[in-house]
Parts: sequence; structure tokens; C-alpha cells
Amino acid sequence: MEIRIGIANTARELSFESAQSADAVAKAVTTALESGQSAVSFADVKGNTYIVPTAGIAFVEVGTEESRRVGFVA
Repeated sequence: MEIRIGIANTARELSFESAQSADAVAKAVTTALESGQSAVSFADVKGNTYIVPTAGIAFVEVGTEESRRVGFVA
């Protein structure tokens, strides 16, 4: 699934594909923000790790786990 993270005071957002479920990503971000952790980390499908400071998180968009449909809708 695609994850997009907006970081405060930057023009671009961090975007990557993750093998984690939507619930796991949401829980990791929520736990980090509520417990006052200074950073939260994510891993993408290629094995890269992203460490994002929680103070700079503007938004987190978690894509759906549903695959894209191909074709036309009548």
C-alpha cells in the first residue's frame, strides 16, 4: 500500500510503498504521537527505512489495501 507523509515546512511529501497493513501504520503513528516519541520509523517494500520526526508530521495518508481496478465502468 502507498503511504504519503507530509512534513511541516517542506514543499514535498515523503511517499513510498509499504508491506504493512493500514491498521499497523495508523497504530504506529498514533502510538508515537500519543507517547511523545521523538520519531517514528517505517520500512518500504524495497527494504529502505524512513525515520520521520513526530514534531514535523503534518499529515499521514495511508492508501487502501485494495488493488486498482482495470477497465471501464458502465
